[in-house]
Amino acid sequence: MDSQEFRHWSRKAADWGVDYREGLGERPVRAGGRPGDIARQIGLSAPESGDSMETIFADFERIVPDGLTHWQHPRFFAYFPANAAPVSVVAEHLVSAIAAQCMLWQTSPAATEMETRVVDWLRQALGLPEGFAGVIQDSASTATLAAVLVMREKALAWKGNREGLAAQPTVRVYASREVHTSVDRAIWIAGIGEENLVRIPTKGPRNGMDPQALAAAIEADLAAGRLPAGIVACTGGTSIGACDPIGAVAAIARRYGLHLHVDAAWAGSAMICPEFRPLWEGIEAADSVVFNPHKWLGANFDCSVQFLRNPGDQVRTLAIHPEYLKTHGHDGLVNYSEWSVPLGRRFRALKLWFLLRYHGLEGLRDVIRNHVAWSTELAERLATEPDFEIASAPVLSLFSFRHRGGEDPDAHNIALVNAINDDGRIYLTQTRVDGRIAIRFQAGSFAMTRDDARMAFEVITEIARRQKPNFS
Repeated sequence: MDSQEFRHWSRKAADWGVDYREGLGERPVRAGGRPGDIARQIGLSAPESGDSMETIFADFERIVPDGLTHWQHPRFFAYFPANAAPVSVVAEHLVSAIAAQCMLWQTSPAATEMETRVVDWLRQALGLPEGFAGVIQDSASTATLAAVLVMREKALAWKGNREGLAAQPTVRVYASREVHTSVDRAIWIAGIGEENLVRIPTKGPRNGMDPQALAAAIEADLAAGRLPAGIVACTGGTSIGACDPIGAVAAIARRYGLHLHVDAAWAGSAMICPEFRPLWEGIEAADSVVFNPHKWLGANFDCSVQFLRNPGDQVRTLAIHPEYLKTHGHDGLVNYSEWSVPLGRRFRALKLWFLLRYHGLEGLRDVIRNHVAWSTELAERLATEPDFEIASAPVLSLFSFRHRGGEDPDAHNIALVNAINDDGRIYLTQTRVDGRIAIRFQAGSFAMTRDDARMAFEVITEIARRQKPNFS
């Protein structure tokens, strides 16, 4: 592809993206069709001779958009958001064009130094104290894995990487059942084993970890000759927004010398609003904190920020220094690949730099505050309806509800959420609350308006109350 063709198709792709965003509200939120529909439209083997860009782009328009669930849709109320604000998309165009590999300072000084600065902007915006340093990871799963590996190595006096785990004491990590399943995966990959992830009961209105039960579990492990290593707490758990009492958990971590990692992947973005910070009161005592700007702050996926009280522990756990990666003649450099599991790194800081400068913190706070207000308003409206119940109270912009009906309430609500999603105007997901199925709602799309939340009410109640409902 020569420069003229590259210019033409780059403009074509950018224009297509703008048109796609403008028309999202008219599309069904969730992809339709059946498994295999897309694959049947794609050749079984790569072509021997190249196709024209006209043909390729036409096939893209014919095959791909209708086969997508539209995560930037204003009525995407499922899971958590994966926002990509337009200004972040522009930055990603530049990142793709530059195509830098940013593993070391010397391979991309601008990427390293911009990352250092914009991550500290975020530290200040979240109200974290000086002394925390940060790094951009690809996802919270990677940050959590890194934190679990650090827990393991510190507990084993840095012997795990060198000697393996076979001859070591049994390492134990503590978390409630409200943490994300990335914690389970981290335990698997770190070689700790699922049986050594100790689940602590929850209590209270925020469904947080019970500090007394946590201390009792640690004491029991010590008495049995096992080795407590760390705690994974959460602020804004995925299912219903559970928030552990970070201050009380941190005090126990200090008492027993354990590493504390806090997963605030979704809810952490809301901490740019000072009024929401009581949800993670005591966060300053954590050893590691992760949140995802690619969820609620508008940065394109992937962009997860991990803050560290002592980066040296993570570097000691993860860094390898072969000669071909050394930078000679410069002292005091930061190579962020030493803070991460992957060696290769994208220029993720650029989209944060564009995003924070374009919207400003006040602009981003307005987005989050609106989502919280609109979600709360919807929960309050559903709570007044006689055939609905609120299963979990709003935590920021997340709550869950049930519709009363059917001989089997769980089957009834699963059928309802499926019918809502098949309708296409909004997209919701289900969870379990107190062992029973509930329907989750979370507001988070950058394109969302108050009218979209009001439409959600109309769609939910209309489909639930059909004279002869076809969903149960």
